[in-house]
Amino acid sequence: MVELEELVEVRSWEEPGYRPLIFSDGWQVAIANYPPLVSLERALEKVERHRNTDEVFVLLRGRAWLLLAPKGEEVAEVKVVEMERAKVYNVLAGVWHGLVASEDARWVIVENRDTHLTDVEYRRIPEGQRDRIRQQVNLR
Repeated sequence: MVELEELVEVRSWEEPGYRPLIFSDGWQVAIANYPPLVSLERALEKVERHRNTDEVFVLLRGRAWLLLAPKGEEVAEVKVVEMERAKVYNVLAGVWHGLVASEDARWVIVENRDTHLTDVEYRRIPEGQRDRIRQQVNLR
């Protein structure tokens, strides 16, 4: 009889923070549970981009907002997109992005393997945009 482990990998992550769980040919799947890095004030500090790879986010619970800015060397106008549960958000390569979430948030991240280590750049969000973003993110 075939053992279950020969047919499927089952992984979970319940602790705060980000944890890659499944690795395959060139890609990985991670679970992220609310870490302080996605609190509103921390998220307003900076955004990131991956020049060469897309990154997929799927909100499982809680509330979350993607902060998105067009491709370019600097962060232009940041758009705020409230995520809907069970919808797939594919942030395209080169797009500046960040995430703000409620304390009960949990999401899945699918990306190229180790892209968060080898293909990531950071930029500060311009000070003038922070108040506008605060107004659009309603954590209540």
